Amino acid sequence: MYYKVSGVTGKLTGVTAASAYSPQGLKPTVPSQPPPMVFASPTKVVSEAGPAVHYMGINKVPEMQKIFQKADGAPVHLKRGVMDKMLYRTTMGLTIGGTLYCLMALYVAAQPRKPQ
Repeated sequence: MYYKVSGVTGKLTGVTAASAYSPQGLKPTVPSQPPPMVFASPTKVVSEAGPAVHYMGINKVPEMQKIFQKADGAPVHLKRGVMDKMLYRTTMGLTIGGTLYCLMALYVAAQPRKPQ
């Protein structure tokens, strides 16, 4: 015999073997059907689309390959222009500022307190 705490009385009660494996009456949550795939679904139903099925969006991979494979000497993370440079400089500025702030906080924390 198996036991579990009753939600009503708060005491141990005897239960059958089948409900002993689902604590406090919870049932296993196994979906009966798998969820539909999101990224592989076409924009139109096959019967509406005719012979060709069109997917959402445009393939930008060839354009990006041309940009990133250009031999201009710039690092990959700066190849797309002014916006990349601004993001890089902002990130570096915040990193340096945060490092300096941490060092200053460590210096202040290392100083002994003045007696009052």
